[in-house]
Amino acid sequence: MSDTEKTLRWGMVVDLNRCVGCQTCTIACKHSNDTVPGVQWRRVLDIETGTFPDVERVFMVTGCQHCAEPPCVPVCPTGATQQRADGLVTMNYDVCIGCAYCAVSCPYQARTIVHDERWYYGVETKQEKAVAHPERLGVAQKCTFCVEKVDEAKERGLTPGVDLDVTPACSASCIAQAITFGDFNNAASNVSQLVANNKSFQMHAELGTDPQIKYLYEAPATPGRDIGVDENDDERMADLSNPLVGKLQTFWDWRAAMNWCFGGMAGGLIFAAYAASTVGLIEPARLTKFYLLGAGLMSIGLLCVFLKIGRQQRFWRAFSRPNTSWMSRELYIVVVLFGALGAELIWPHPVIETLIAFAAIGFVYCQAQILHAAKGIPAWRAPLIPAMILASGLVEGVGAIALLTGFAAVKPSLMIVGAGLILTIVNAALFHTYRSMAKQDGIPPLARRALDDLAPIIHSTGHILPALLFFVALIAPVDPAILLPIAGISVLIGGFWWKFAIVTQVSFQQGFALPSAPQRGSGKRAAPARMGGMPAHV
Repeated sequence: MSDTEKTLRWGMVVDLNRCVGCQTCTIACKHSNDTVPGVQWRRVLDIETGTFPDVERVFMVTGCQHCAEPPCVPVCPTGATQQRADGLVTMNYDVCIGCAYCAVSCPYQARTIVHDERWYYGVETKQEKAVAHPERLGVAQKCTFCVEKVDEAKERGLTPGVDLDVTPACSASCIAQAITFGDFNNAASNVSQLVANNKSFQMHAELGTDPQIKYLYEAPATPGRDIGVDENDDERMADLSNPLVGKLQTFWDWRAAMNWCFGGMAGGLIFAAYAASTVGLIEPARLTKFYLLGAGLMSIGLLCVFLKIGRQQRFWRAFSRPNTSWMSRELYIVVVLFGALGAELIWPHPVIETLIAFAAIGFVYCQAQILHAAKGIPAWRAPLIPAMILASGLVEGVGAIALLTGFAAVKPSLMIVGAGLILTIVNAALFHTYRSMAKQDGIPPLARRALDDLAPIIHSTGHILPALLFFVALIAPVDPAILLPIAGISVLIGGFWWKFAIVTQVSFQQGFALPSAPQRGSGKRAAPARMGGMPAHV
């Protein structure tokens, strides 16, 4: 590849003053890429801001931003999502397993997964059959900036963004010339000149993704303005009719949640059992049984994830990216854990038992990082999430050990009581801090509301009740064997519930952002008056 080719950086400039919301780009994209009903790689948001009489209407083109630092690329466990040297983020449908990790990692809601065949008229037409894309079923799909046209331009010696035949369909079809395509690394290109000579912004630039769609928001007759805090207050950003508000993600449902619920419990149980055996609370001969129980619970979670992915026959491809993807790393940890457990069944040895225990806690750590790396869900990428997942796994492990004291499998001990009390308090403190810092950490109003609704049952079941039981067992002349099983059950229920909720009920998407807009509309939003037919100087 030549030096010139290496320096290409394809991107778009969208002029908010020019866009009229006609949706021609949306239809051109659907026609060019043969997307099925309900799938729009290119969307136009109809945004109304302000309060009467100071109101304004803005149309905003959205889609895959082909970020310079795309969060969807490193998380992909198969390598199906890749970034080319020219900056285009591409999809290999034949490699994707449909795990949706890229979808929850995208802050721009650019990914779609279709699991069943869809027809525009209820039955397949001849046209739909002729342009069908069965390779897209059950896998992630998105805007590619019409990569095949960009590649054709190179073969024909043409320039995308200048020659319409090799320009992305949305840009080539725009009736208002609001969408311009070109090379940002060429200072003389159309897009570079537009950005150099006009004020622009990048959506969610604060996330460090460096998106390659840049929005212009000023013109000589309509200067730009910054969106006020009152236009994006909690009330407006909690209104699902607001096109900027992110919806509850549905890519990872209850099946995905089970991996965190059962997996965290399993990893914690194995590690806690190992720790208990080292201090004599579990007989060495029984330790393998605890390991098998933990492995069984872990298998349930992994099975649920397997049932969720769109292309199950390709599951093995998820081992492909241990260098960047925490999902791949999790699977390698599973191989180590189950392989060591098989060896333990044949030849029990303290070294193997130690390896199993640390592989189990490593599995929980991978789970914590999987959730944290999903940039598209603010509630997951919060700084405290890794510590919360890890601490929850540990307290659930102690809770499971406490529960099993009721079956004479574990010797009741004040060590279990003390560990349970301390870890319960730590988990309560982490959850409380997570909630109190939610707004500061960028968690949106709808997610914060869900957290507030869930907090009473999580605190009462998972924190207050077990802490009280552990404390009573610690200071009162009561046989710990009486209180420990109840405390253990409470810990397990609380841990199971909060992780299920965080994956399925607090997981609102990032949503869109309009930090600046043209000065136009009514009242204070109106553009300055023209003088003598010429734009007013502002």
